Amino acid sequence: MASDIPLDAGTLMSTVLEGILYGFSILLFMGTIWSLTYKQHKKDINRPIVMVVILLWMLSTAHIIVNIIRIEYAFVKYRSTYPGGPAAFLADVTQQTYVLKHALYVLQTLLADGVVIYRCYVVWQSIWIIILPSMLWCSVAVTGVVGLYCASQSGSNSGDMSAQVLAPWVTAFFALTIATNLLSSGLLVYRIWSIESNVSTTRTTKSTMIPLMRVLMDTAVLYSVVLFIALICFVCSNNGEVVMLDMVMPIVSIAFYMVLVRIAITRNTRNYSNINIIRRTSNESRQESSRQNMKPLQVHLSQFNDGTPGFGKGNEDQLSPQAESV
Repeated sequence: MASDIPLDAGTLMSTVLEGILYGFSILLFMGTIWSLTYKQHKKDINRPIVMVVILLWMLSTAHIIVNIIRIEYAFVKYRSTYPGGPAAFLADVTQQTYVLKHALYVLQTLLADGVVIYRCYVVWQSIWIIILPSMLWCSVAVTGVVGLYCASQSGSNSGDMSAQVLAPWVTAFFALTIATNLLSSGLLVYRIWSIESNVSTTRTTKSTMIPLMRVLMDTAVLYSVVLFIALICFVCSNNGEVVMLDMVMPIVSIAFYMVLVRIAITRNTRNYSNINIIRRTSNESRQESSRQNMKPLQVHLSQFNDGTPGFGKGNEDQLSPQAESV
């Protein structure tokens, strides 16, 4: 395999980088669970989203565990007994740990892309808008499953990642994943932007959806760039693909958590603004009521006093009401 990075060194590097990103994803995972459940009634908690968050955490956790097991097998358990040493063990695509770690990656990709497509449907409220993304998602599933099957059925001597049977399916999987992510995220961002543009002329408060739109764009670009680099490395038969692919697992979780945290912040900001508006309106109503109560009440009393000059007989036309302020 023509490469600037030895496979054993690349695997160690990828596991270290994945561990660093995994630690960051754990912090975001806890923050996401807190934002989804804090001060929320059980009936108000979005259980499907919570389940997706937990599944992403479980998949990324299982992936890094499998990576650690692969390193232990390659550098400790089979270091002296496997023909060719650790590099040959890591290049063997028929190993159960190899198939398992890539199966976890395929599952996480399908789960994350499926959630983005569902968001598109919710925002657009149209089944037609998600037909093409759904077709791409199905293609990702097919290429991922076929690629895993080809890897598991390859001979032990065909450990090269660019094997004739496996390479086309892996290339198609990466390309379709990038297309699905960019298309779904693009539709989602465009819909949010169009809604904001329509209501911006009538809104007097600051927009709370623009930050969310920026987070969606940033996460989509980050995920696509990492996948594109992995695709280039795979096509060029470079072991950097191993590093990038292992980094994708926590990056997917981080991107998903960032969007949910941003949504929670937006929701809390909107609720806080509504509370302030209600309080301000209530204070203004009380002040207006107080001002009305402080105005003098005028009572008009007509007095007829015979002993008062100008109010005797023959002077009835000079009668006038006397206003007394109370």
